[in-house]
Amino acid sequence: MNIQNFPTFEAVFASAGVSACGVLLQILFALLAIILIMTFAGLSVVAERKVCAYMQGRYGPNRTAIPLVAAIPLVGNFLKKNGLMQLAADGLKFLFKEDPIPAHVRRLWYVAAPVMALAPVLVVAGLVPFGVWWGADGAAPVAACDIDLSLLAALAVSSLGVFASCMAGWSSNSKFPYLGAMRASAQVISFELCMGLSVLPVVLWISGSVQNPLSLFEIGMYQSGGWWFCLTQPVGAMIFLICLFAETNRLPFDMAESETDLVSGYHTEYGSFKFGLFFVGEYGHMAAGSALFVVLFLGGWNPLPGCEWPAAWGWVSSLLSVATFIVKIAAMLFFMIWVRWSLPRFRYDQVMRIGWKATLPLALANAVFYMCLASI
Repeated sequence: MNIQNFPTFEAVFASAGVSACGVLLQILFALLAIILIMTFAGLSVVAERKVCAYMQGRYGPNRTAIPLVAAIPLVGNFLKKNGLMQLAADGLKFLFKEDPIPAHVRRLWYVAAPVMALAPVLVVAGLVPFGVWWGADGAAPVAACDIDLSLLAALAVSSLGVFASCMAGWSSNSKFPYLGAMRASAQVISFELCMGLSVLPVVLWISGSVQNPLSLFEIGMYQSGGWWFCLTQPVGAMIFLICLFAETNRLPFDMAESETDLVSGYHTEYGSFKFGLFFVGEYGHMAAGSALFVVLFLGGWNPLPGCEWPAAWGWVSSLLSVATFIVKIAAMLFFMIWVRWSLPRFRYDQVMRIGWKATLPLALANAVFYMCLASI
């Protein structure tokens, strides 16, 4: 066998119609997207404690310090007072704590469940356009994977996170985790349908104006220089936001983890690094869901309704679009944390009633209204 007969990487890429530089750029975008989502997930843990402390009139984390870092002038005191070293302390604690596996669990699914909780977040991060890149060929998304059906793919993949809850609850062989898993699956079924119906009017609204109405990038570009969909379709935005709280198990919809009656729900039997993966997965789902809401209803990377970054600014406009998108995600995360510490938890029967008797009829009526409006 002659090795010289094998095609080079450049030849393989050329036969597929792509360049090696383009593939490397997509890989870079994927890594940056994952790093960004994971950074938001980590900082959300600190923000959760700081916002909670501020709302309750008490101090948040402001004493945890790494000796060598705390000794740095100005920087060390800033990190300490704002609780940013608490994030490193939590990560090291989860990493170095003893990680026993209970004898009564189904080992394979028990170990796989925390990984399954984090995997959908990383996939969705590669589908979301975090900005627009103005090049010689026009506008292009700052995303790892730009496909025509990115909206459907993101919604489908994000809903797979419930499998982690089901796997964890069933494999734990314990009463409270099993009940939490059943609640999580019922809650996702109840609100996933409403979420899809809330997005349908957006797709119908732009279907006659863009080539790929199911593309997240096309949806974001449609709002450039015009009204955001949260203003033209406020009912759909409200329904999507309610479903986002329900699917990320955030208060007042945290039925799968309800401490008052299920201890910790589906991850009761977990500790150490595996529990940390569930924790990061939850906050990662919050960041990814916030990114989807920003693209769909908050104008994407555009600074204000009716305003967009000028294409003539080139790479400066591209950087400003990414910065705008990041600021909007941070605002959404703050809002989700604010709601958690403002509203009481619903009962399980109330959650089901909200999903099937309130949100679903409203989503259907909203979809029918915009279908009739689009047909005129």
